[in-house]
Amino acid sequence: MPGSPRDARDPEHGKGPAGEPLTPPVALAALLGDRELGLRHLAGPATAGVHGVHASEMPDPSPYLLGGELLLTAGAGPADDPDAYVARLAGAGAAALGFGVAPVHEEVPAALAEACARHGLPLLEVPPRTPFSAVARAVGRLMAEARTRELRRVTEAQQALAAAAARPDPVPAVLARLAASLGGSVALWPGGRSAGPELPAPAWEALSALLARVGREGGPATATDRAGGHHLAAYALAGRAALGTATPARAPGDHTVASVAAVLLTLLTAERPAGAEAAALTRLLLDGDPAAALAAGPWYAVHARGSGDPQALASALGTVLLDPREDGVRLLADREPAAQSGWRLGVSAPAVPSAPGALATADAQAARALQRAETARTPLARHTDPGFAGLVGEAEARAHAEALLGPLSPALRQTLRGWLAHHGNWDRTAASLGVHRNTVRQRVGRAAELLDRDLDDPDVRMELWFALRTADRGAGPGTTGPGTGPAQPG
Repeated sequence: MPGSPRDARDPEHGKGPAGEPLTPPVALAALLGDRELGLRHLAGPATAGVHGVHASEMPDPSPYLLGGELLLTAGAGPADDPDAYVARLAGAGAAALGFGVAPVHEEVPAALAEACARHGLPLLEVPPRTPFSAVARAVGRLMAEARTRELRRVTEAQQALAAAAARPDPVPAVLARLAASLGGSVALWPGGRSAGPELPAPAWEALSALLARVGREGGPATATDRAGGHHLAAYALAGRAALGTATPARAPGDHTVASVAAVLLTLLTAERPAGAEAAALTRLLLDGDPAAALAAGPWYAVHARGSGDPQALASALGTVLLDPREDGVRLLADREPAAQSGWRLGVSAPAVPSAPGALATADAQAARALQRAETARTPLARHTDPGFAGLVGEAEARAHAEALLGPLSPALRQTLRGWLAHHGNWDRTAASLGVHRNTVRQRVGRAAELLDRDLDDPDVRMELWFALRTADRGAGPGTTGPGTGPAQPG
């Protein structure tokens, strides 16, 4: 709602573990429109987003649901108490209930339809000629098609933005291309340059407030809001400039497209030419390979906090590779930084981009060096820690763990930790958690899907184990570990 902008962690951005875009859900209308399936809407809302299909005849299948499923049943489950059955499904986040009218029932029980209407759960009739597997295949096919369309749209938008940035009038060209790609309106602040349809007054006022918020010193890097029937987002650029977007609807890949435009506009509106560094960022955008984008180096990661202008700091350090944040500034420089008036700096050891993980390690080193600089009240501190402890500190280890495990619910984390602790043994894991072994299989499979990782790979298992251990240490008292209590439904 207007006046309450959200930050970049808003789920509306739709960011997954590997970045956007996530697979869009399948609209219930698409399934109802499939004549081969012959599904019929009987009760509850006619709209829902389906993320998967699950079939069960259990009286209470809710512990096996992750949310967003179309649950299929032949009627054995809800036979005794339809209202309690539907209430449990709705509470578990099921998207809809599909009822097969054969072989148990010749028609959908009226009490079940009434319960679905009462609890707001869509109810579909599945005809005898339609196997449940056909419904599952249809959902999978529609999800794959939607993901392919979204990936293609994002890729084409990125290429079009890069082409627009090479035009003689790059800034208005990028703005016009971004507005066309998002199907909405965009604005650059300050300066009043914009593209796309004129916004209604409530949307424009809310967007202006967002732009001022991310554009001021110490403001967030991005923020979102909704007003005037539009989804609004703002992105901080170089100095105190900002990019705003307003769209009637928001697709999963919109944040990725807008972020690319924000990087290009940062380069195009910089106070001095970006030179080789701008070319490096362009190569990074197009090729996605930091090692290929940057020169051989060495490079220095810098973390800074102070009261000055981040853009002026970057100029003093001879770089435009700048990441202003709410809690400070990150930079990447190709020469050894010196102390700067009004700032405290933490500087990494020299890093060579071609070495695997070198830049991420340098970033962590700079963060720890800045902590030492602030503790000692010195204008600059350099990385000095040797050995493994110097490579991975507790704060960055916890940040990595939360980023890696972010897609997993507490129940999925607990199940995965127990499964790893018992070396992948389903029965012992189930016994330690107090659940059925099929629940363990389902949750581990769902975790692998959300993480997009091969859990048979020992390197993956090792990384996840350390991440889970680190997350447990940061969770504080009361954290439930494997074997300490029954897992809650995922």
